[in-house]
Parts: sequence; structure tokens; C-alpha cells
Amino acid sequence: MREKGSPGTARGVVAAASMAVLVVAAPADGGVAAPAAPRVAQPHCAAGRIPGPHDAEPAADAAACAPAEGGPGAAQESTAGAGPARAEAARTAAGRHGWGPPLGRWSDEFDYGTAGKPAVPNPDKWKPAGGGVAKCWPGHAGNGRRCDKNTRVYGGVLRQTGEANGDSGWLASRYGQRYGRWEARVRSEGVGEDNGRQYHPLLILWPDSERWPQDGEYDYLENGAPGEECAEAFIHYPHDPDVPVQQKFARKCGVDLSAWHNIAIEWTPDHVRGFVDGVRWYSFSGGANADRECVQCAPSMHQTIQLDNFHGSNLQGAVYEVDWARVYPYSPDSP
Repeated sequence: MREKGSPGTARGVVAAASMAVLVVAAPADGGVAAPAAPRVAQPHCAAGRIPGPHDAEPAADAAACAPAEGGPGAAQESTAGAGPARAEAARTAAGRHGWGPPLGRWSDEFDYGTAGKPAVPNPDKWKPAGGGVAKCWPGHAGNGRRCDKNTRVYGGVLRQTGEANGDSGWLASRYGQRYGRWEARVRSEGVGEDNGRQYHPLLILWPDSERWPQDGEYDYLENGAPGEECAEAFIHYPHDPDVPVQQKFARKCGVDLSAWHNIAIEWTPDHVRGFVDGVRWYSFSGGANADRECVQCAPSMHQTIQLDNFHGSNLQGAVYEVDWARVYPYSPDSP
């Protein structure tokens, strides 16, 4: 089991890219690090999914590992002469697969706040950790605290900061829906010496009901440390709380998660499907049995962005950044 979205419990980037070293300025705004100088990342796609050792059904998972949408190099197709906007769209699942415009009321480009005056995430779109500004509540499994002060917008980027003392960031969308598509542009990196006690960056669809595990959970990005070389996802079945955790696992290796990547999930009545930089990564469906419903059979869910603490205190610091987070509706007539 991984994350939880409720206050007392808890609770997921992928292709190599070049990027300048992260430099974090002196802390500002109650412990949130001020933004570093601008960094440039040129994302591109890596190879297809590599099966993980925890895959419960290797034969079924093998189909999801197969190259899709043109194979491992598909996202590297030429965009010469296409212009920056078209080239960027080709690296998103929304642009590549024709999802149409995002829901503007619930999506966020994080184009507010400044380096000198970081902003609280738009309260019309987001619910903060602790339930309000300058508040905190217990972290994942009681480890450290999730604090409002550790999530701020710096004029173009949302930044969550994980501190050595265990205080970290958490944010939840106010919008839930059953079925839909979500995509976010993210990167993460450890700050300071690696002591083996690292934060977990996540992108999650969490049940609006707050009932876990009965109503499922889709950790469409979850890593055991910032900036890892493999992206991982844990897609939880809605299941009986009296049985072991029921989930599907996906991993994609040989990538640089400290660079910008577009991570997406598509949830329909037929499947749960993940994407990296516009290229399909995994696809799961069915799997119902006496202990669980089908993997795509969860009720309404909402987006959470989390930098989770699994160790208590004395952690390696971390920064988790989101360039934008977009949500798209689902309809039977959509592509």
C-alpha cells in the first residue's frame, strides 16, 4: 500500500532529459525554499515499460509492456518545422491523443505568484494541507507533517518542499469525477546529502468518498525517491479492507525523473491507462474476483499532488515541482 489522501493517513515522471543542477536558495515563506535560477529541460521519450517484480499477473501485464503508439521511439518523431506549440503538444497525452481542451475551472497553469512573493495555490481549485493557510496535519502513516507552508506557487511553477525535519507538501483538487483524464508536467530532486531517507513524490487519483481501500486509488506516479531512474505507478483495485492490498504495478526505467516530463492517466469504463510524454506506458482492465472489483470500477476521484514522508525525521531534503496540472472530461464519444 502506498498513499492516502485523508489528513491522518497518506498518500506517484519518464524519459531522459538534460537539465541544470538544482540550486535552492535560502528558505523563504516559513520554510519553503525560494526558487532557483530558471532551468531548461528538453524532454524526450524513453523505451517502453519494463515489467516490475511485483506484477501480480505477468501474462496480462506483458501486453501492457509491449511498445504502443509506434514503439519505443514514437515520441521522438520529428517535429521539425512544427513550431514550439505543436512540438510541445506532441509530448503530451492530451495533444497526441486528441483529448481536447482541459477544464479551465479545475486545471492550473500556476502562472501566478512570484519569486519574491510566492502565492498560496488558488483556493478555488485546491484544498491545502492542514485545511488552511499556516496549518499542518499528520503526514503519511503519521510520519512528519503535511503543511500548507510547504506548497507554494512561484510564478509559473508549483513547488512542494520536503524538509529534513519531516515537514512536506500536499495538495488536493476540489474537483472530482468518475472517469476522465489528468495530466501534469513534473520533476523532482533531492537536496543535500543522500542519507537513504528520502521523500516520495506522487501524483494520485484519490476517492472522493475518502474510503480506502474499498473505493480504490490510482497512484499514477509514485517513486521511492526524487529524481530516480525509473518511474513507477501503483493502480489499486477497489477491494475488501480485510484482504491484502490488491494492486497493479508498472515501472519504466532508464529515465531521468529530475527533468521535466508529462505524466498522464486516462480512466474510462474500459481501462486505466498511463502515459509518459504522450506515449502509452501501461494499460490495465478487469481483474475482478471475490475480494475486489475490476481495476477501473472505482467511484468518483480527485487529483492529489504529494511529497510523502515514509521515514519520520532526519530526511534528505527534496523539491517537487509542477509546471501545470490539467484535467479533462470523459465522454463515450471522446477519442
